[in-house]
Amino acid sequence: MASSSIITNPEAFVALRNLERTNESLSKTQQRISTGLKVSSAQDDASNFAIAQGIRGDVKALGAITQGLNNSKGIGNVALAGVTAISDLLTDVRQKLTELANGGITSAQRAIIKADFDKLLSQAMSFVDNANFNGRNLLVSNASDVNTISNLNGTNLTLSAQSTAAASAGSLVHLIRSLAGAAIGVTGAATDAANAQSVIVAEYKSLETQVNTTLGALGSEIRALNFQTDFLSTVVDSTEVGLGNIVDADLARESAELTALQVRQQLGVQVLGIANQQPQILLGLLGQ
Repeated sequence: MASSSIITNPEAFVALRNLERTNESLSKTQQRISTGLKVSSAQDDASNFAIAQGIRGDVKALGAITQGLNNSKGIGNVALAGVTAISDLLTDVRQKLTELANGGITSAQRAIIKADFDKLLSQAMSFVDNANFNGRNLLVSNASDVNTISNLNGTNLTLSAQSTAAASAGSLVHLIRSLAGAAIGVTGAATDAANAQSVIVAEYKSLETQVNTTLGALGSEIRALNFQTDFLSTVVDSTEVGLGNIVDADLARESAELTALQVRQQLGVQVLGIANQQPQILLGLLGQ
């Protein structure tokens, strides 16, 4: 029953409450459209917001892990480039040693060939010294392993140093120097050809074996880093899709809801205006 009181207007109260609810819903819908999120704070949905925050933390951690893996790949790739350059150089080293093992060349010719040989070994040492990335070099003496976190559980992938103190006798630096030292006595005497041949059999073969071993070790470890970064990229994509399912707003639905709420708001304002006109009708009665 409509009220005939000028003090209390129940119809206006009802219309006002409905308008306030409509305005509140409209505000939430506008926020979802502007942010693209249906859960943007704990007030929207406390449990899902907490879950989403945890997932966001995982995504950022995975990004940091990927960055670390990429840095390690840089270290490994530069080291691999250095060893590959040494491997390519060894063909020329072997050629010069073979020429030095020829007993038919003169001492002057032997000196020229030996000078070329020494330059090649100097270049090989330069490749080792320059295989540096971000302050790390896996080929120099006393290099240390590079351990990189590869997942959220803290598991490490390792790039092994190829010239550690424990393995210095078999390191590239040691073997290059050994080859250079062994070749000192192949420049003049009649036995130089035989000495050169012994260098080929001993020191050169050891260096060649170590270069091939290093190429294999670095190649497999870098490949493992590549596999892991590719996998983490897939994990991040899947995680972000899952996060979107929890917090992202359906903008098509929200757009339709916005239109409906705007109509309700307009009608609510009109109804409230009609309800507020009730006391004015009483004034007409009092005037009669």
